[in-house]
Amino acid sequence: MLTGRVNAPEINTRHGWLNTSRSYTLRDFRGKIVLLDFWTFGCINCQHILPDLKRLEKEYANELVVIGVHSAKFDAEKRQNAIRQAILKFGIEHPVVNDADFEVWKQYAVNAWPTVALIDPDGKVVGQRSGEGIYDIIKPHLDDLIETFSDRLNREPYVFRPETLEPSSLRFPSKLIEDEEGYLYLSDSGNNRILKLDTTGKVLEIIGSGQEGFTDGFSEEASFHEPHGLALHGQFLYVADTRNNAIRKVDLLHKQVKTVAGTGELSYYFFHEEMGVAVNPNSPWDLAIEGNHLFIASAGNHQILRMDLGSEQVYRFAGTGREALADGNIHEAAFNQPSGLALQGRMLYVADPEASAVRAVNLDKGTVKTLIGRGLFEFGDEDGDFDEAYLQHCMGITDHNRTLYLADSYNGKVKEIDLDKERIRTIVAGLEEPNDVLFHQGFLWITNTNAHELWKVNLNTGEREIVLVNDLLPVEN
Repeated sequence: MLTGRVNAPEINTRHGWLNTSRSYTLRDFRGKIVLLDFWTFGCINCQHILPDLKRLEKEYANELVVIGVHSAKFDAEKRQNAIRQAILKFGIEHPVVNDADFEVWKQYAVNAWPTVALIDPDGKVVGQRSGEGIYDIIKPHLDDLIETFSDRLNREPYVFRPETLEPSSLRFPSKLIEDEEGYLYLSDSGNNRILKLDTTGKVLEIIGSGQEGFTDGFSEEASFHEPHGLALHGQFLYVADTRNNAIRKVDLLHKQVKTVAGTGELSYYFFHEEMGVAVNPNSPWDLAIEGNHLFIASAGNHQILRMDLGSEQVYRFAGTGREALADGNIHEAAFNQPSGLALQGRMLYVADPEASAVRAVNLDKGTVKTLIGRGLFEFGDEDGDFDEAYLQHCMGITDHNRTLYLADSYNGKVKEIDLDKERIRTIVAGLEEPNDVLFHQGFLWITNTNAHELWKVNLNTGEREIVLVNDLLPVEN
């Protein structure tokens, strides 16, 4: 921990800057209060503090400069274009320096994501802190610094040139499901809406206004904030509204959207807390329905939750809340940002990305078992037997005929998991952070998320087709 007005180490690196037109040194910001945000884009906790940063940037626009220091955990997160896509995905407006070699991280003695460091207008570090919930902690320090340095502050706002994204029909498409009639429902996540498509890509229905928000009402007026997981139950479509920390329920017959769980706030439950009582989801990322229960991958609290579809109450189901790769009883096991769910009979399979793992939850026995994966910092790209295989931040999973298909997101691949032979192999490569897979009408459908595409692959011939989403104008963000 650096405290007590020591000279701030330099932040420039050989890997360059993003979200701005030039490189900077700390001297360029003398007279400003500087807040460094050490982050890695796949980390849900790093994503959670972004609203606090935006709030501080807005309230202290004349005195504060926020700089992201991207110190990547995964190899794939070190790439310049991958960071650029994350900046666009999360709506980050401040400059970001690529700290791929952990040079700045080490200079500031950082040991956890996220960590923020505060630098005064004279270029001295006045403190740093790791974890979420930074607004209420940082704000009084900013007020004190503004008062102390009132006569030396540079109050002229900096204007940075942000990254831009070419217009396209889809923007970071995420989870994908089918209905009984053969139509598809797709989370057009970056456009804050859900699309109903036919298999040619024609848009049949749009759910959500496309504007970021958290409002119920008629389908075309309701608003979402980065929706991901989807699940159908009769005439109702359930939506994991990730950034709103909520489960939304769409009445497809009456075209109405209703919030059934979540308040918009982040909620945390650890070990034996809040067992048997209703809780709220935390960055829900995927959904799966079994009987009268909706399973929720609550990525932000590293747990699986379960909603009773009759009462629409959400309860803790599996995971202690700590981030770890631990098997055993569902109340003792631990997950690592679970982000994909697939049901096969009474087995719930989980894509557990921060440990690059695939987990199996036995719903009858109440146990969790790791099929592939070794821990939070063990990742790679190796096919073969389960005990030899490596993955890299897998996000999506689906079931078809005793076989699982996995979106191995950071490896840019889809892999086939043979549960009987306990082997995994690559079947599609060359993707850009795919978030989900679906076997539908003899084809493997893939959301090629960072390329803003929907793919259809014939596994018999290897033929690939980008499905053009028709009759849809891009949303103005």
